[in-house]
Amino acid sequence: MIFDTGSQHAKEMHLSFSIGVKLNKDKGKVLPNPNQYRRLVGRLLYLRLTRLDITYSMQQLSQYMQVPQKPHLDATLHVIRYLKGNSRKGLFFPTNNSFQVSTYCDSNWAAYPSFRKSLTRFCIFLGSSLIS
Repeated sequence: MIFDTGSQHAKEMHLSFSIGVKLNKDKGKVLPNPNQYRRLVGRLLYLRLTRLDITYSMQQLSQYMQVPQKPHLDATLHVIRYLKGNSRKGLFFPTNNSFQVSTYCDSNWAAYPSFRKSLTRFCIFLGSSLIS
């Protein structure tokens, strides 16, 4: 993905999503080729299965698959640059881990004014390891 997007010489990012960025469906120039955005987000959604650190970013970006715009593509390229700088991150399961499952959940009613939808976030731990 890094080479496909031309990001091999781009600056690496330390956060998967820029702080304070609020994407909107009505602001920005519509992309002339939306299939490029859709393909890129699809690949990142698949990668999200093993890279839980980009889950929030991908939840945000996948909302704009119908009519992607320039700010959405810029945010997606930000995720690519984050992955470039953090390629060694992954899941870690210690050998002395318990098999106790713990779940935490948080919700936010109508968090995004443009969609007026509620968001629910959760995380599941197996012992001390985050698995979902």
